[in-house]
Amino acid sequence: MDGVAADLLWTIAGPAVAAGIAGGVLAGLLGVGGGIVIVPALYFALSITAMDPALVMQVAVGTSLATIVFTSLSSALGHWRKGAIDVGLLRLWGPSILIGVVAGGILGGLVSGFALIAVFATVALLVAGDMILRGGGGTDAPRSFSRPVWAGLGVLAGAISAMMGIGGGTVCVPLLNFLGYDIRRAVGTSAAIGFIIGLPGAITYMVTGLGTAGLPPFSVGYVNLVAAAIIIPLTVTFARVGVALAHRIPRRALRLSFGVFLLITSGRMFVDLFASVSA
Repeated sequence: MDGVAADLLWTIAGPAVAAGIAGGVLAGLLGVGGGIVIVPALYFALSITAMDPALVMQVAVGTSLATIVFTSLSSALGHWRKGAIDVGLLRLWGPSILIGVVAGGILGGLVSGFALIAVFATVALLVAGDMILRGGGGTDAPRSFSRPVWAGLGVLAGAISAMMGIGGGTVCVPLLNFLGYDIRRAVGTSAAIGFIIGLPGAITYMVTGLGTAGLPPFSVGYVNLVAAAIIIPLTVTFARVGVALAHRIPRRALRLSFGVFLLITSGRMFVDLFASVSA
């Protein structure tokens, strides 16, 4: 291993381990795929390396999506055993989410990294406000919408999730809860949706990043294999811990914990964005 690769490993090892543990717990607990914590952790770790700052966010997002492929499978399996996944909704929503993921992945690989930070921080802030301020969440009476409406919502959710490098829970959990789904069913179903988002999203970021100069060592396009190899075993293991917690704590506490975490994440990202723009 040369000096550059060794420096990369030591720089990202600590943040990657912390992100893997926290991301796994959050994936099972909140159905978010772990990306909502993995993306900021990788972004801050990579930003202190010698790589081009304009590429940092793309690598963080692409690598996060690659880890979500495995994390979502572990989390979804746990929720499936608890009976908290709506298979009918997956069949209805899956194809449109897939279309949105491909579109969002292509766009995310081409636009400025600062644009991705802005999207990430803004969506996280809006979702945090919804989850903290809106009551309810104790019923399970899904509202009826036409297939075109569901398709449109799926494309939007998939595109935003791919651009943010998340498994879909950050968008899908509050959306499904707003549409009348019990918070636990929303979390469980979103965990399964994470796989639909993670796999094509990661592949898209790999392809769009091929041949890009200035990427860190051991990268395939915008996916860094070193960071992924550290994070995946941890998220897969700790997702089971999150699943157990999700089915034991009160619904309102689940909503508030999700909202507060997103609020903190969004604030930190906005601070970093403003600092980068004004520098």
